[in-house]
Amino acid sequence: MTERRRFIATAGGLVAAAAATAIVEAPGVIAQPKIQWRMSTAFPPALDMHHGAALALARIVEETSGGRFRIEVFPAGQIMGPFDCFDAGSEGKIEAFMAGSYYWTDLKREPAFEWFSTIPFGMNADGMAAWFHQGDGLRLWEEAYAPFNLVPRPGPSVAPQMAGWFRKKLGTIGDYKGLKMRIGTGLGGRVYVKAGGTAVLTPGGEIFAALERGVIDAAEWVGPHDDMKLGLHNTARYYYYPGWHEPGTVVEFAFNKKAYEALPADLRYTLDHAVAAVSVYGLTDFHAKNALALSRLKADFSGKVEVVQIPAPVLGDLKKLAGEVAREESEKTPMARKVHASFTRFESLVGPWDPVAEGAYHRLVAG
Repeated sequence: MTERRRFIATAGGLVAAAAATAIVEAPGVIAQPKIQWRMSTAFPPALDMHHGAALALARIVEETSGGRFRIEVFPAGQIMGPFDCFDAGSEGKIEAFMAGSYYWTDLKREPAFEWFSTIPFGMNADGMAAWFHQGDGLRLWEEAYAPFNLVPRPGPSVAPQMAGWFRKKLGTIGDYKGLKMRIGTGLGGRVYVKAGGTAVLTPGGEIFAALERGVIDAAEWVGPHDDMKLGLHNTARYYYYPGWHEPGTVVEFAFNKKAYEALPADLRYTLDHAVAAVSVYGLTDFHAKNALALSRLKADFSGKVEVVQIPAPVLGDLKKLAGEVAREESEKTPMARKVHASFTRFESLVGPWDPVAEGAYHRLVAG
């Protein structure tokens, strides 16, 4: 009996040693601690390109981490209001959020946030991505968000956008006088105000009713795909382009700094690369879905809707006003001055490339 007990004890020791060796030699095989984050977005599920990008990020992170890192995504209104997620992320009530940086300009009294999303007559999606990753755009964004305990990352670009739906045709810049338009209160909205109009910030779900009842005279949202989901094509006849006010709009992901820095190094890399992947998927999603929607709009609503280019003289006047607004806003804080200077330098660097590389080609194809 004594020998039997000695054998069992020895065997048990060998099994324990073997298990310990397996843990050291094959760490990927054993169960590892799981990290669970919560992400709130500023968008309803109906906006499948926006909210869908957040879901894609969560899926990629979980798959590439082998289930070690999971992000639960909540649409706007489920656990908090769409404009509450910045403070919630800053305070650590949630670990992440997805929104638009220009949402926080008035909330935090920092005009610099506008440039990280888009500015009127600014860079397109390619230019914005280049500024973030090849210029110092991302470094400045991190600097601007650091006081709020947030780590920002550029998400998918939802651009170029359309200029919006109008009940009446535009002929001159004077046609904006007295016009009540649904548009964000950022730089684009300030340009409309300078042109004599009124900027009205209406939530997406309320735009249709406001335009239909005549509470507003015009409205911009995003592009054909999302606009038709809201039914805007049934409220106004003239659908204007180009979306000069949001030429390169970038949606943001932001992470609570403490939670981000607490991640193991490999999971931080996983998260950052997942964001980069979603940026590509999101841009292609936007491109394809809006192309299909525009085709359907022209085919199914011919005679009811006119897709119209803003007259060149009107665009010229708007561009002049936009320059004045950008200069005025950039002088309000030291951070805004720094970001505006960086943006302007980079835009002047890459700006001449687009007309040479693609401008003539697109004009030829369109003709």
